[in-house]
Amino acid sequence: MKINSTHSSRINPYQKAAEKMEKAQQTGKRDDVQISKEAKELQQMSTNATERSAKIEQLKQQIENEAYKVNAEEVAKGLINFYKK
Repeated sequence: MKINSTHSSRINPYQKAAEKMEKAQQTGKRDDVQISKEAKELQQMSTNATERSAKIEQLKQQIENEAYKVNAEEVAKGLINFYKK
């Protein structure tokens, strides 16, 4: 018993995709990229990194000079508010 293949060897299964790509190249179509609102916010946050690093350096210096004082009452209020949620 002879079983024939299910596809002809003359047909390229990727031919349609290749033709679409060739057609897109001929018409000059280009891919478009759109940045989401969230991505723009993240990008903005990275620009604030320099400001944040300056604040961190300031706090480090205050801690080294023993000039940094912790307000225990504010810390306690923040913890209470955090765990009430």
